[in-house]
Amino acid sequence: MCRNIKTLFNIDPPATDEEIKEASLQFVRKLSGFNKPSKANEAAFYAALEEVSTVARNFLDSLVTSAEPHDRELEAERARIRSMKRFGTEKNSNN
Repeated sequence: MCRNIKTLFNIDPPATDEEIKEASLQFVRKLSGFNKPSKANEAAFYAALEEVSTVARNFLDSLVTSAEPHDRELEAERARIRSMKRFGTEKNSNN
């Protein structure tokens, strides 16, 4: 699950709130072991998701670097090539 979390720092264009929320969702799912929480755990699950998303955004906004930002499209193409080498087919780019 956590292998699906992509690097969100120092990319151009910068990470969106949606990307941060998606990464946070993967993290909360991994910690809890739930893909979808039960009704009894739903409030805690979604509260944690919001808190992790907020902390992740604050963290990314506070980081500094002198390195040039990575080109998002170039990195996506490299990932597609790695996937083709590993699995023999192109993975769905919406994952």
